Amino acid sequence: MSKGRGMQLPTRLTTRLGAAGLLPFAMTLTMAWVAPSDWQAWAVSAFLFYSAVILSFLGGVQWGVAMSLDAPEDAAFAARMLRSMLPSLIAWPALLLSDLAATVILLAGYLLIHAYESQPVSRARLPGWYRSLRRSLTLCVVGGHGLMILRLVMG
Repeated sequence: MSKGRGMQLPTRLTTRLGAAGLLPFAMTLTMAWVAPSDWQAWAVSAFLFYSAVILSFLGGVQWGVAMSLDAPEDAAFAARMLRSMLPSLIAWPALLLSDLAATVILLAGYLLIHAYESQPVSRARLPGWYRSLRRSLTLCVVGGHGLMILRLVMG
């Protein structure tokens, strides 16, 4: 694989790590639907806490990009650093709300970070393999949040 920023396929390692990162979403989502009722509330909480952690992690990716690729005196550095904090500032307060509101807000956070990573200024700083992997993972995570919303609405 080339070392440039063009479109590259995720490596076997990054694909496996990404898939492993989906397991807690899948397990807790499944439990929220099919586990005994005593466990369902726990599963919803576990899903939301994990979601908040992962959304915050995605902000950390942007922090790392700014530190390694942007010059601190450039406006792009300050803008990326500020944007890197937004996922955490969305995720943590979401956990203080009702389960349904938290799920909707976290879902919106994933869509916002994906929208930011899709902009030309961000695409230029992210490796092609990362963008490809993030697109797939975001689709799965957003779908999982949609299913959790459906579960919460159905009661």
